[in-house]
This record gives sequence, C-alpha cells and structure tokens, in this order.
Amino acid sequence: MILLFRAFKPLMALALLSTVFLMGGCSQIAVLDPKGPVASQQRDLILLSIGFMLFIVAVVFVLFTVMIVKYRDRKDRKSPYSPEAEGNTFLEIVWTVVPILIVIALSVPTVRTIYSLEEAPKASKDKEPLVVYATSVDWKWVFSYPEQDIETVNYLNIPTDRPIKFKITSADSMASLWIPQLGGQKYAMAGMDMEQYLQADKVGTYQGRNANFTGEGFADQKFNVNAMTESDFNKWVSTTQKDAPKLTKSKYDELMLPRNVDKMTFSSTHLKYVNHGNDAEYALKARERLGYEPKSPHSKSDPFANVKTENNEKQSDDSKDQDSH
Repeated sequence: MILLFRAFKPLMALALLSTVFLMGGCSQIAVLDPKGPVASQQRDLILLSIGFMLFIVAVVFVLFTVMIVKYRDRKDRKSPYSPEAEGNTFLEIVWTVVPILIVIALSVPTVRTIYSLEEAPKASKDKEPLVVYATSVDWKWVFSYPEQDIETVNYLNIPTDRPIKFKITSADSMASLWIPQLGGQKYAMAGMDMEQYLQADKVGTYQGRNANFTGEGFADQKFNVNAMTESDFNKWVSTTQKDAPKLTKSKYDELMLPRNVDKMTFSSTHLKYVNHGNDAEYALKARERLGYEPKSPHSKSDPFANVKTENNEKQSDDSKDQDSH
C-alpha cells in the first residue's frame, strides 16, 4: 500500500495543483458570471454537467484503486489460470446499461434548457421584447432598432429586465454573435435570419464579439453591450433620434468594405435599403460599386486604393477648389 501511494503521489500533487489554478480562475470566466436569466440557465447546465462528470471520474478512480489493491499480485496468492473463461454476464450488462443511464441523465436537462431558450425568459414573458437586428460585416457589427429607427455600429444599448429579441444575420462571412455574460453564441449567415433571446438583469457594460473566425480583422470584431435602466434607455433613444445623422445608402455601402471601424450612431436604419437575411449578395455588389478589389496574398497593391467613399469624394472636391484658386 505504501509503494502504491508513493507511485501515485506525483499524480495526486499534479491534480491538486491543477485544481487550484483552474478554480482560482473561475471567477474570471465570463460564462460562469451570468448577468441575465438566459446565461444563468446555461451556467447551471454547465455546472451540472461538470459535477456529474466529476462524479463519474471519481467512481472510476475508486474502482480502479480497489482493483489494483485487492487483486494485485502477491506471493501468498495463487489464482487459478482459466484461459477458457468467456466473460461475465452481470458485468457486461452493467457496463452497457450504466453508460446509457449517464447519457439519459445528461440529455434530459440539456434538451429542456435548449427548448426553453427558444422563447423569451419566463421572468419577463409578459414584457414586449425589444427587437434588434444584429448584422455581421467583415469586421464589424451593425445593430438596427427598427421600432426606434436607430442604428449603431460596434456598440449596443439595451434596457435591463426586458427581453431582447435578436434577428441575427451576416452580410458576408459566416460569423457568430456571442455575449458571454448574457447567453451563448448564435451563428450569423448571409441570406438567413437566426433568432435569439437574451436579457440583462443588471446595469453594466458587457463584452460581445464574433466567436467564429472570419479572417484578418477577426480579433478586433468586438463590441460593448451597455445595459441601462428603461428610463435611461428611453432618454438615449430620444437624444439619438434628434441629434444623430441619417444613414445614407452610400454611407452604408462603405460599411460593407472589409475593414474595422470605430463606433457609429445613426437616426435611421439600413433596413429600408436591404435585409441581409433575404439578400446574401448585397455586400459584394456594394464593394463592386465602390471599386474595391479583393487583396491577393501575392499582391502588394492596396485593395482600397480605388475605393470611392464620401470622405474621398469630399477631399477630391476640396483639392479641386484649391487648384482653381
């Protein structure tokens, strides 16, 4: 027994050390720090699955230890050698039935949670959801509020204690909308609309991002979700509707160019020009209209050299005026 302990001592030390480091960082894991009912359900499911699997691992290690201790080779034990042994019916039933029961035990809560997340959270089912169109474009996020006639780029403002109904799509590459503290990710695909309900229960700023690799600017395709009280949200809506510029078709076409941009706010949406859930080629056509040429890995040319944007046109007009004088 002493020899067995000495043999397993390094492994036990490694397991304990790993546990300290892993558990020490749990407080920093966003998915385990939910700020809404959707994320809370998913956190509970994750912890249930982890706990269940750790229990299984513990049982396996206990049985393993019993076997190697009880049935170890000893000088005073001479077990008969029976090469004709054909198995044990009881054990075969056990190791067939037990995995089936494990799968069922994990499947039931998983399926129930998945179906419950397809509708607004029960805690606020009596409240009208705020509809937000979330559109991914290489490499930015465009959020449209059709009822408020507001559009934001690379940031999102939402009221607390109210379900948010996202209509998720992409203008080009397949992406994934993920706000870890509010809920799991949902894919965004051109020519398709995906729906997802999320909700924030606490005022704060939460990080969101594209969770599906889409190329060169993927790492910076992030955004902040500002959860605020209903009254503060209504004030923001009123101020934006009054002060923010309108979104022109030419300006929206510029947003279709594959590059990172800063935060933007408009007092109208692109939905009157296009719905990417029904038009998967709008971004490609917009890039052609602007003269964008896709960059080749073997080319040193600037793909934006011939792009015609509102800013470039204004600068060109200004230079012409200066030349005339």
